Amino acid sequence: MGFTHIDSSGKVKMVDITEKDVSYRYAVAEGIIELQKETLKAISENKVAKGNVLATAIVSAMMAVKKTSELIPMCHPIPVTHVEVDFELLDFGVKAICSVKTTSRTGVEMEALVGVSHALLTIWDMVKSLEKDETGNYPHTRIKEIKVVKKKKTEINE
Repeated sequence: MGFTHIDSSGKVKMVDITEKDVSYRYAVAEGIIELQKETLKAISENKVAKGNVLATAIVSAMMAVKKTSELIPMCHPIPVTHVEVDFELLDFGVKAICSVKTTSRTGVEMEALVGVSHALLTIWDMVKSLEKDETGNYPHTRIKEIKVVKKKKTEINE
């Protein structure tokens, strides 16, 4: 079994998708940021000093999705046709869900993963003053369980 991103001489390469058919692609990724109850209350009541946490995280996720090929080596730039970001407030944190669509020769899993990661990182940045302990550390804050939860490919009949 060979590596897909290394040629026979050991040189790094991008996978050639030229001959693949264009198809409808869809992927959903999710992840969780654990936060203290006081922080969750501030988010839900829109009382975080930096502004609307979830609205800012949506914009951050959308921007990141569109830049995925600039962030992940050998990831193909693709025409992103739709991005949707949702959140679920949990008892112990926030779950972010990012869904991405395209019509392309390759999937959008990496775009969905990058989007959800940036949404969670943005939440952390927006609430870090509330999460710090007396030493300036974040003992209760963690990002976890980032994963692809759905992937779909449908051939386009031309």
